[in-house]
Amino acid sequence: MRSHDRDFVSSLEKGLLLIEAFDVAQPRLTVAEAARRTELTRAAARRYLLTLVALDYAESDGKYFWLSPRVLRLGYAYLSTASLPKMAQPILDRIGEKTKEVTSLAALVDTEMIFLARSSIRRMVAATSNVGLRLPAYCSAAGRAVLASRSDKEVLEHLKSVKRESLTPHTKTRLEDLMTEIAQVRAHGYSVSDEELELGLRSIAVPVADSRGEVHFAIAVSLLSAHMTTEVMVRDILPHLLAGKRAIESIL
Repeated sequence: MRSHDRDFVSSLEKGLLLIEAFDVAQPRLTVAEAARRTELTRAAARRYLLTLVALDYAESDGKYFWLSPRVLRLGYAYLSTASLPKMAQPILDRIGEKTKEVTSLAALVDTEMIFLARSSIRRMVAATSNVGLRLPAYCSAAGRAVLASRSDKEVLEHLKSVKRESLTPHTKTRLEDLMTEIAQVRAHGYSVSDEELELGLRSIAVPVADSRGEVHFAIAVSLLSAHMTTEVMVRDILPHLLAGKRAIESIL
């Protein structure tokens, strides 16, 4: 659990933590198991579980607790508005068709970029970014494209909160190097990750802003480094990404 300001409702946080404690591996929990998974006291876990039961979000046989179908209501608001991947799909396919490379839409969630949609693969041998793939934001092109929209303070807080591993000999992990990289992304309007995630893989990405000007998404093209240099990526791929960025922003 994190530190709170006066507007932070810790009881809501704890209730949501309890809901998230249930998973496929353990769909039924005792009070002791729920307390251990959420780092709550057994007394607190019991109170929150019984509250969920009273609100019909959980059921119990006296020993075990499990979620009820009513929990689905919590996700309905998102599911009913999560049309962006569907709306962006034709745009991603158009970029993929023109570049003959995989184009993806990703969103920043906590410290990772989660890939929400991708274009069809146009090559027999191509880099792939499967839907649901999670990549660390600090060393991915899509992640840096989104992070660059934040203030230096926010970026530093993000970078200090994650374990910055050297996934390849080319991965930038030093705070100074990453802040310089972020400044370049701001200046140029795009981000490049050159074999920082995996040897032989290059990516280029641009941020996507919503109607309020906030940036939570990025579109990226990933390709095998043997296909083209970073300079050619900027020359040949970037214009298509920028066109796609404008198209997606027009529907947000």
